[in-house]
Amino acid sequence: MYSCYNLKMQANRQSLRQQRRAITASERAQSARQILHQIQKISNTQDGQKIALYLENDGEISPKYIHNFLEKQGIGIYLPILVGKSLKFAKIGNEFKKNKFGINEPVATEILNAEQLDVIFIPLVGFDKHKNRIGMGGGFYDRTLSFKKNQTNHSNPKLYGLAFDCQQVTKIESQSWDVALDAIITPTKIY
Repeated sequence: MYSCYNLKMQANRQSLRQQRRAITASERAQSARQILHQIQKISNTQDGQKIALYLENDGEISPKYIHNFLEKQGIGIYLPILVGKSLKFAKIGNEFKKNKFGINEPVATEILNAEQLDVIFIPLVGFDKHKNRIGMGGGFYDRTLSFKKNQTNHSNPKLYGLAFDCQQVTKIESQSWDVALDAIITPTKIY
């Protein structure tokens, strides 16, 4: 049963990644601007907050306009860095190094655990209307955020998935290790 689930999920993941990479440059730029407008509808940014973004990779929707907006607000911006099989979050500086997946990470400045952040914006491969997500398959975010499964209230960090509209699927079978998101934000809708 487990291996059948894995094979089906891998096929879905690969198909969704191909769709995501096929989006044109002009559509990407327009979607990146639109997603900022969606975030501004729900954002309640305050001075001193610590918010994690990501650097786009493999066709993910760009958070660059979100980054610029947060920077102008004086918000501390952090990026994920690999630490073993989990993530920590490093404050953005001027120097970067590539991790084992070829993704840029800030050279260690201030490093925080996920619990110390106010908001984490997470890239997605796929999602459904129930805020379930398909990630890249490494489980890094789920392992890092596993503490959220034991929270009974809606404490920080808030978890917001970012995606193109075309990444929506009908239904994702949630697994015991999956961490629920607070919202999924696309250029046209907030789930």
